[in-house]
Amino acid sequence: MTLEEKAALCSGKDFWHLETPERLGIPSVMVSDGPCGIRKQADAADHLGLNASVPATSYPTGSCMACSFDRDLFRESGETLGHACQAEELAVLLGPAVNIKRSPLCGRNFEYLSEDPYLTGELAKNYINGVQSQNIGVSLKHYAANSQEYNRMSSDSVVDERTLREIYLAGFETAVKGSKPWTIMCSYNRINGTFAAENKRLLTDILRDEWGFDGYVVSDWGATTADRVKCLEAGMDLEMPGKNAANDKQLVEAVKNGTMDESVLDTAVERILSVTLKYLDNRKPETVIDFEADHEKARKIAAESMVLLKNDGILPLKREQKIAFVGKFAEAPRFQGGGSSHVNSYKVTSALEAAKDLRVTYAPGYAIETAEPDDAMIAEAVETAKNADVAVVFVGITDAMESEGFDRKSLSMPKNHEALVEAVAKAQKNTVVVVMCGGCITMPWLDDVRGVLYAYLGGEAVGAATLDLLFGDVNPSGKLAETFPRRLEDNPSYLYYFGDEQNKTEYREGVFVGYRYYDKKNLDVLFPFGYGLSYTTFEYSDLTVDKTAMQDTDTLTVSVKVKNTGAVKGKEVVQLYVGMPKSRTIRPDKELRGFEKIELEPGEEKTVSFTLSKRAFAYYRTDISDWCVESGEYVIMAAKSSRDIACTATVQVESTTAIKRVYTMNSTVEEIMESPVGREIVGKMMAASPLAQMDDDGLGMGEGMERMMMEMPLRALISFGGDSVPEGMGEMLLQQLNA
Repeated sequence: MTLEEKAALCSGKDFWHLETPERLGIPSVMVSDGPCGIRKQADAADHLGLNASVPATSYPTGSCMACSFDRDLFRESGETLGHACQAEELAVLLGPAVNIKRSPLCGRNFEYLSEDPYLTGELAKNYINGVQSQNIGVSLKHYAANSQEYNRMSSDSVVDERTLREIYLAGFETAVKGSKPWTIMCSYNRINGTFAAENKRLLTDILRDEWGFDGYVVSDWGATTADRVKCLEAGMDLEMPGKNAANDKQLVEAVKNGTMDESVLDTAVERILSVTLKYLDNRKPETVIDFEADHEKARKIAAESMVLLKNDGILPLKREQKIAFVGKFAEAPRFQGGGSSHVNSYKVTSALEAAKDLRVTYAPGYAIETAEPDDAMIAEAVETAKNADVAVVFVGITDAMESEGFDRKSLSMPKNHEALVEAVAKAQKNTVVVVMCGGCITMPWLDDVRGVLYAYLGGEAVGAATLDLLFGDVNPSGKLAETFPRRLEDNPSYLYYFGDEQNKTEYREGVFVGYRYYDKKNLDVLFPFGYGLSYTTFEYSDLTVDKTAMQDTDTLTVSVKVKNTGAVKGKEVVQLYVGMPKSRTIRPDKELRGFEKIELEPGEEKTVSFTLSKRAFAYYRTDISDWCVESGEYVIMAAKSSRDIACTATVQVESTTAIKRVYTMNSTVEEIMESPVGREIVGKMMAASPLAQMDDDGLGMGEGMERMMMEMPLRALISFGGDSVPEGMGEMLLQQLNA
């Protein structure tokens, strides 16, 4: 290939197609948006979903599907999407989106999976394995620390290394190591001052050298900076969209004038062509999509994912009841998000349509085009509700309030939705609310209604899936993959989310994102992470660990018995958390380290087992640039949510990581006494100190005085020792400690 051909290969042919050397017999291939359904645009392409795409099945969004806590469901979903990509002749599906939900305001939270990196990584890994089992690549996105839409193309995410590793990179790491995605999409934003597209540390040092990624890195559409050479050298291989002749020219000139080695260009070309040929060698253009079957799959996924938040016994509903459906979303559901993931749905089943054979009356209650309440529409809805046995109110967030490209302004629903719920609940004591939106909301009316089903954005079969759950044809089993705060101000990122006048967004909350913050603060929340109700009940017992003491190089097997103590078959998400109550490091009280979804018949009991290895106990230690386990006692918690701990056990874990500490005159007594040499010498110095000689009429060596001495730097201890401390004792001690 010529130098010019190689440079051309590093940018797209057009909006969706990759450039290939067709004179060598390699045809161009196409990529497509599609975390929750294919968005293949044939003509008049755009990135934000403004123009029509081919018909496709719209599946539940990431925020909905993550509440399934179901690895198998994610793999099955991926297989189905990969099959559809073969039929549509698409080489790479752009997704999944695994950015962490730092704030509930993020306009793209409906695409993202969770506030928890462990859950995110596990689900993404299985989705990717499903798609790529069909010989279709994915583009894991958006790498990295891209958790807001406001100024998303230029903002600087200022985040410390520990937080980056534990929260914002961990999901990517799990997916890369566990599924080997064909491609990674870098994000728009800067990370600690450097744009993602130019960030060699992220794109090469961590992604490739540490994690072993061997595919190509593609820019988010328009994320390439003005310095194309710097991007390529950093490891950003493919620029999208194309064609950017000026940037191609930069690469050619850099090779010709010697400022960039041609091998850098060759490496990028090899990566891109390897992925392209992997698809071309396994094309199956004869593949046919069964849209009806896929519609039913979308229905199944939605029913497994929606979360029952409140039920005082009113649910499940009975088919013979006279039921009022109130709210426009009953007829015209909100089932997907806006922007690049927007799908031209094959068909949409509303709740009203799904209930056509039932005793259902309907009133729209509000207009979608405005947020202002309409008194006449509310009055009609109230009258409809009064004349029924039960009222089901369909409300949520509109497209105008939640989409890619901008962030939400509040956690409230539109005024007309709020007003409708309040009015109907006053008129009809048997009121159930179905919420359709991509993220969490506040619920000032929660105490006034008898049931709440959180449908999220449930895909094109949302109406049928909603009825499956309301009438008990499917037992609800979804669990919240994010915490619902009582108010926006309680969110840990609240003060710093949008950034400052220098366009810097400081992640000052550190590792305390989501439940890690709320649980550490013991802050009252609307609904905790991992929460969700069922039409049956489950009892946990006999949590056991296969050892009570271990080194961090060992593995720990944890088992717990779970029994269905109710009258109907149901599924339970068994969650496993790990915490270290007496840690000397600032850490969350607990962190999710395992989960399994099981199905139980009434009275049936199963034993669920988990295997925990070093990372389950570790935190990222910046002074050694590695994961480290602190020696001490850890609590293992089997739980129904982050706030509902059913059983606990403890295990003593010993670290095998030798931390080389450099002691100085400013090192504290407590730090020095971690060393055997320090304990012997400093122990004698402490005993000889005048502070230790104070009688009981003084402060004595009570707990307070002992604590004060332990926190003293060596220089202060020597000073208090006076003549009892030989000259040069401090220097001698430091020599022995640092030997």
